[in-house]
Amino acid sequence: MKEDFLHYVWKYSLFSFDDLQTTSKENLIIIKPGLHNVNSGPDFLNAQLKMNNQLWFGNIEIHLKSSDWYLHKHEEDANYDAVILHVVWEDDVTIFMKNNLPLPTLVLKNRVNETALKNYNELFSTQQRWIPCQKEISFIDGIIFLNWKERLFFERLERKSNEMIILLENENNNFEAVLFQLLVKNFGLKVNGDAFLRLAKSIDFSIVRKIGSNEFQLAALFFGQASFLEDEVEDGYYQELKKEYQYLQYKYKLQPVSKNQFSFFRMRPYNFPTIRIAQLVSLFCLHQNLFSKLMHIKSIEEFYNFFLIEVNSFWKTHYTFEKESKPSSKKMTKSFIDLLLINTVFPLKFLYQKSRSEVDESEFLGFLEKIKPEKNSIISKFSKLNICVKNAFDSQALLELKNTYCASKRCLECAIGRKILQKS
Repeated sequence: MKEDFLHYVWKYSLFSFDDLQTTSKENLIIIKPGLHNVNSGPDFLNAQLKMNNQLWFGNIEIHLKSSDWYLHKHEEDANYDAVILHVVWEDDVTIFMKNNLPLPTLVLKNRVNETALKNYNELFSTQQRWIPCQKEISFIDGIIFLNWKERLFFERLERKSNEMIILLENENNNFEAVLFQLLVKNFGLKVNGDAFLRLAKSIDFSIVRKIGSNEFQLAALFFGQASFLEDEVEDGYYQELKKEYQYLQYKYKLQPVSKNQFSFFRMRPYNFPTIRIAQLVSLFCLHQNLFSKLMHIKSIEEFYNFFLIEVNSFWKTHYTFEKESKPSSKKMTKSFIDLLLINTVFPLKFLYQKSRSEVDESEFLGFLEKIKPEKNSIISKFSKLNICVKNAFDSQALLELKNTYCASKRCLECAIGRKILQKS
């Protein structure tokens, strides 16, 4: 048993209140169990009790064994001086307060609801399972599951947006500059994401603003900074880009990143770094004030149309500078645009709305409900457990469930886990 189970039992009163007494035989009435404290200090704050008809206000500390009080050295910490009740599973030693009187103690060992204890042991069984509740999750009430998925989705969105705060601070709250960095990073996908982010950080966004309307200069800047213009290639377009980049490099004192950071190995040609950079050039050339425009889009169809761009004619017949290929449009696929929306645009939009205290939760839910679910091993396994995954709202919520709750066995903080513990 873990201590957090006793926190759960105390918080939701899953124990017998009949003839409640402390170990010192004091009659006990619990008026308010207190507020669960997830930070340092006593486990529950501002509780209200009555012992031997005397009213007490203070904090509650919970341990598996009474001796844990000394093990954790609470007697040396002034934060625990206001503890009015010690709640334990097993009382193995008397705890004394600073006035040398025994600390009132309540033992829960023989008071916990037997069904809740059985459900807990089953949920936290040492048996190998992909998720602890895989036998029960498909039977959870639909309304409970839906409400929990909404909470999970916004927790995920909040976490992603919080990761962007540092970038925003570094760019003096310039959302356009942060969007530039994040979009470039996510154009690199998992394999080249870090390399693309380094590329973005090597270019001051003010330069992109200055030359953004000039597709040729922007291409020279991006490909030059990625060190793709350092070879000897006998192609007129390549030579012109190389010459233009040399001018830009001198003018803006640019330091390119290493080309060796970009991977082409075992990648589909459409995901080659060269193609993704070409798409970025077209995107930032076509849309000035990209962030502002994205923030005003109100439908998923508008987003798809927004990212519907044409690459330079050179790239319609090339995947790299060195070799010509069969003509193809090199347009971004819907699935790729979905990744950009989910991982970049929506979290940044959420952060922006939050900074203005005008978060529109229904708008985000509406967007995700119209996007197809991601395809990965986690979503496939949920599907095998008879969990319906209709759209990206479902898949995002389930990814958060698995990675943030199931993987760490945070079942007592999960609506599904709590429901299972409460079943009769």
